[in-house]
Amino acid sequence: MIQNFKIPKPTDYEKFFKNHGLKWMVDLSKKKVFLNDNRVNENPHLPELKDLYFLYQLIVLNNRTTVLEYGCGWSTLIMHLALLKNEKRFKKKVYTRCGNPYELICVDNSKKFLNISKNRVMKYSNKFRKVKFIYSEARMTKFNNRYCTEYKKHPLLNPDFIYIDGPSQWTVKNKIENFTVNHFSMMPMVCDVLKFEHFLTPGTLIVTDGRTANARFLKSNFQRNWKHVHLKSIDQHYFYLNEKPLGKWNEEQLKFYNKKSGK
Repeated sequence: MIQNFKIPKPTDYEKFFKNHGLKWMVDLSKKKVFLNDNRVNENPHLPELKDLYFLYQLIVLNNRTTVLEYGCGWSTLIMHLALLKNEKRFKKKVYTRCGNPYELICVDNSKKFLNISKNRVMKYSNKFRKVKFIYSEARMTKFNNRYCTEYKKHPLLNPDFIYIDGPSQWTVKNKIENFTVNHFSMMPMVCDVLKFEHFLTPGTLIVTDGRTANARFLKSNFQRNWKHVHLKSIDQHYFYLNEKPLGKWNEEQLKFYNKKSGK
């Protein structure tokens, strides 16, 4: 083992969000919505405080600076706030090869949900320009001759934190050899991360929101030394790129992730 990453500890989630001026999210999370299938919902999901807390703390505890999000939602706002927390903690300082300091780049194939997320961030953050929203179609493809999906237009960045919660399987339009994930018995299966895996630097952290089948697909096709943890209590999968540094710049980056700061 070269090093490890820090996993947040459970807490009083309502108290945490209230202390961060987000009581309105606590109130909203208590509403009841009944769905036959949680995968099928034309309206934004209600905030899940436990999941959002773990995302926020993963970014803060592990000193992340650049987030790539597949999909969008409440997580977009919360991860943006976590990055702003880190920017404040480190007084905007980063490691040398940080191309997008304290930025979140979000890609989704739903203009509707991108606009909802964008308006939410603009309403509750005066640094909303640090969040980039990119629309891209999602399509069926193959990776290693296996069916999966990909975004047609991928953001150009090298993130140190990747969150996978999109696209919705129901918005993938095309078929390959008559196969598609847009079917009730199928599930999401994105491959985008696999295509640029070898550009990611040691220390990179990937999180999937549930999507266990997709997490196992990634694990089966990764070619590098990824440590995998499934936190069953909130159904999040973590992949940590646990390798020796690439060189002095990556060494600096890894030291930054373990650096202590003020509150």
